[in-house]
Amino acid sequence: MTSVKETMFVGEKRGSSIFCGFRALGLYSNHLPHVVRFHKKHQEFYVVTAVGRCFHTYNVKKLGIVAVSNALPADISYLAADRMLVYAAHGKVISAFAKNRKVVHTYEGHQADVHLLLPFGDHLISVDKENAVIIWDVDSEDMYLQILFDKASFDVSAVMHPSTYLNKILFGSSQGSLQLWNIKLCCSTLNMLYFWLLYLTIAVDVVGVGLASGQIIIHNIKFNETLMKFQQDWGPITALSFRTDGHPVMAAGSPVGHIGLWDLEEKRLVGQMRDTHTTAIAGLTFLHSEPLLITNGADNAIRVWIFDVAGGEGRLLRFRMGHSAPPTKIQHYDQSGQHILSAGQDGTLQSFSTVHERFNKSLGHGSLNKAKAKKKSVMCDTAKLPPITTFALESARQSDWDSIVACHQGFLVTTTWNYQKGSMGAYKLEPERFNKNRALTAVDISSCGNFAVIALSSGHIDVYNMQSGLHRGQYGKDRAHSGPVRGVAVDALNELTVSTGADRLLKIWKFKSKELLHTVSLPASPASTLLHRDSGMLAIALDDFTVSILDMETKRIVRRFSGQRGQVNDMTFSPDGRWLIIASMDCTIRTWDLPSGSLVDCFLVDSAAISISFSPTGNFLASSHVDCLGIYLWSNNTLCSLVSLRPLPADYEPFVAILPGSCLTDDEEEDTDADNLKMAEYVSPAQLDEQLVTLSLLPDSRWKNLLHLDIIRTKNKPKEPPKVPKAAPFFIPTIPGLVPQFALPDTSSEEQSKVVNLGALAQKSSFYLQLEEGPVQLLKELGPSAIDTELRGLAPGMGGDICVMQSFLKMIGSMLLSRQDFDLAQAYLALFLKLHLRLIAEQTLLMEEAGNVLELLEETWTSMQTILNHSMCLLSYIKSALL
Repeated sequence: MTSVKETMFVGEKRGSSIFCGFRALGLYSNHLPHVVRFHKKHQEFYVVTAVGRCFHTYNVKKLGIVAVSNALPADISYLAADRMLVYAAHGKVISAFAKNRKVVHTYEGHQADVHLLLPFGDHLISVDKENAVIIWDVDSEDMYLQILFDKASFDVSAVMHPSTYLNKILFGSSQGSLQLWNIKLCCSTLNMLYFWLLYLTIAVDVVGVGLASGQIIIHNIKFNETLMKFQQDWGPITALSFRTDGHPVMAAGSPVGHIGLWDLEEKRLVGQMRDTHTTAIAGLTFLHSEPLLITNGADNAIRVWIFDVAGGEGRLLRFRMGHSAPPTKIQHYDQSGQHILSAGQDGTLQSFSTVHERFNKSLGHGSLNKAKAKKKSVMCDTAKLPPITTFALESARQSDWDSIVACHQGFLVTTTWNYQKGSMGAYKLEPERFNKNRALTAVDISSCGNFAVIALSSGHIDVYNMQSGLHRGQYGKDRAHSGPVRGVAVDALNELTVSTGADRLLKIWKFKSKELLHTVSLPASPASTLLHRDSGMLAIALDDFTVSILDMETKRIVRRFSGQRGQVNDMTFSPDGRWLIIASMDCTIRTWDLPSGSLVDCFLVDSAAISISFSPTGNFLASSHVDCLGIYLWSNNTLCSLVSLRPLPADYEPFVAILPGSCLTDDEEEDTDADNLKMAEYVSPAQLDEQLVTLSLLPDSRWKNLLHLDIIRTKNKPKEPPKVPKAAPFFIPTIPGLVPQFALPDTSSEEQSKVVNLGALAQKSSFYLQLEEGPVQLLKELGPSAIDTELRGLAPGMGGDICVMQSFLKMIGSMLLSRQDFDLAQAYLALFLKLHLRLIAEQTLLMEEAGNVLELLEETWTSMQTILNHSMCLLSYIKSALL
């Protein structure tokens, strides 16, 4: 497996420079049966399900996800587990995972794909599709034994280990016979017809056999006798399980999603659990000594049923469910960016949380008669609506009435949905003037949440009130467009409505009066539209695979983006409106920069993205793909690292970005071309240009209070003198400065008088001694009080002289001339003038130097004022001008 560091590097090099795969949402199970494990230390059951190239581990107590395994090079074909390891077969290879995450053993040797696994003590038994059985030593990864069956007479379709049978394995075949093998000695044969699967009962020597004919046989393998038979009418038996909590009940799964419950003492059917899954039951497991049944199926669902009511049937206790068919439309629900609303081909509308799975919820399946659908199951509902093709949402009034409107495939009725209640809404918006051969094409909700605008394939556009469901008018006298309407949107202030039709026209209407204001001819027939309300930019996807940007304020096309080699499936704006991300059928996801009109990012995916949505917070891009049940999140790298975006050339060939949850295989070659390597991080110089003023970047507290130190000292002055302690300790004096330094006494010098001021004979500081060299760095390291002390010490009466004061003014002049540390130069000069203004006025030498500093100040401020005026003018133009 590739390490995390290597995977991140390859992802940056091969995929997108902006987006990086984060994780997948809404994936829970596939067609493989689950595996149940028991953790002795935690005293808790865990269920393991396969999802593509990896497997998920959930705790049964809350069905919360515990771990996600590292991805394998191919899809998992079978799962098995023992006390320590989880075994996953993929292709001809078997991988053993420790702690549900990391591969610790790999078993290679099969010549065909492996489809059966059975852990057996210190060994692992595997069966491939060519009927070869290999027994592996788990620790050494060596072959312990290999058995070859004749596929024509005994095609192995199931394998199990009967309890208390030492070294014995029971094989079942699709021809209908069973063979009990002692892997150390010999074998024996049992006859059975139309064999399908095996399951061990709680009784010793007895196994349950499910047949392809729907028959269930309870068989004693010790005496080779059939104890009882049951017949199920729903097709082949897909799974079997027996209760171990004192009730002699057997559960049998079927391909239609029903579960039959059989009483083994009374030998009769005692209950039916219908429509537990919308697809075949992949796995059934009764927990040991508990009245809980775990089921999973290819409908991407895991369910836990509890048997605590009279009648013998179980009730649903908890579940995790995603779409059983690929999503067709996804969109972030509110401004928090934590909920993604998704409509799937299975006809359901669901909400997935990016924070935790416990916040997921399903809004259900659309139905013409919601009350009738509650009494009957969804599978039996004859009035259920077809899948949702598109929807619009607005959370402004979600607490008052429905906040979602949806269009259904080939259906005239528009349905409303209530997100807070998690169900279908109160109204079905249907124009009364049409017959049933019309269909809905586009829909939008006003920003206030009060009105829904619905477009039809006949060219009509109608407005409905979301609170009452009443019709509030239509656009155009007869109809808005002469052909099907392809897109409709309402601006942020409810002033304008924009629509596009197959007649290659874009029309802008007054929202309230329904008056036509402007018409724009498009170069090709539009396919879809997307309005960014904050910026007023409308993106129009055309049938010639190009995208045009219309400014709603000026009603003109301001940008045209080309380069897509397939139909544009979906578009989304970044929250600030700077980027437009386009997903097309050529399996690319492109990011266009609107201000510059250039392509700044492009990457390929294995499966074309059907729908995309950018989080309102800007942290994630969500995507759904062809033939994929999940929703994939891509993190925005620009929020946490420096990403240099350069316009991509016209002949740029994008690299493939692996979908979250997958990884590169070890045998894939890596491109080591220097042009594809990660871009070097930009290091800013100390000064961008000699004509620009550069600040010191020091904290404001280091220089802003220099002129107010006397006021600060006055405020901080104690109200009474400090009390001298009885035994005052001895303190070594320190030198003023940011870094404390001890002032060691000079033993060679004579003792100085405590009364007489020695002036020039006083000890000089480091700043005083190095002033001729311009010690700006020394002043940067000092605090405000230390700087004040140093500048006071420059005066002749404090141990300094006129020449030293002149050197300080020259240092200020050099700082102004270099235009570096501009803020410090102003603060130091202001404090110097405050302390020594009278002395400077009396000395001709200091007056001349101060005049030179004044000229440099005026020149610098004039240059700065010019640059600031230019910048303010340019900024004002950018705010008011067009893109």
